[in-house]
Amino acid sequence: MQRKRAREILGVSSFANSAQLRLAFREAAKQAHPDRPGGDAERFREAVEAFHLLNQPKAVDRIIQPPATVARPARTDAVLPITPLLALNGGVLLQETADGRRLKIVVPEGLRTGDTLRVGDIEFEIAVRSDGEMLVRGDDLWLTVPLDPHLLTQGGRVALDTPLGRRVVWITRKAGERGLVRLVGQGLPARGKHRQGHMFLRLAAQVRTTDSAARTLRRRFAAAWAA
Repeated sequence: MQRKRAREILGVSSFANSAQLRLAFREAAKQAHPDRPGGDAERFREAVEAFHLLNQPKAVDRIIQPPATVARPARTDAVLPITPLLALNGGVLLQETADGRRLKIVVPEGLRTGDTLRVGDIEFEIAVRSDGEMLVRGDDLWLTVPLDPHLLTQGGRVALDTPLGRRVVWITRKAGERGLVRLVGQGLPARGKHRQGHMFLRLAAQVRTTDSAARTLRRRFAAAWAA
């Protein structure tokens, strides 16, 4: 049934509201009801069909009339790379988005790879990446520390500069052989579901550059010639 035919059956105009439609339907249904004198089952069925059709919003109305305001969902396709130092201490980071915006992001301490950080309408996924000197494994911070080879073989105490400040570390012979020292509770701070991490120091023998005898003789010869 077309809407024009439905309006003809109920006797209403194209501007009829819901109240007018209900009133017209009751009148048409009463006159066409089969139980009444002069009624007709087919006319009654058409009146019911016409009312249901006209009482529904037009398809175009459903398109141009938006629903109530819906919160804009956050984009979750953005990755925010941060350094191990930012993961450890937090800080401020400038990041350019895919649509050309430059955001000043406050990074809280203790973020791990896979965590999310929402900034405005963007939900960033955190990726902690090595900066060449430090790397993060889970909750733990790993550093490579060059040491005197003698200290690695004989052991002893040494003062080391770490991201958490200067630390005095006791290097045992066993630790020197293994090339690894763990500083308990000195890794990434606890945050949410993440536990307090540790700091692992990879101990590497410090390479010393020594002059050969021939190089020493050449240097002495050059000095004597210049004199």
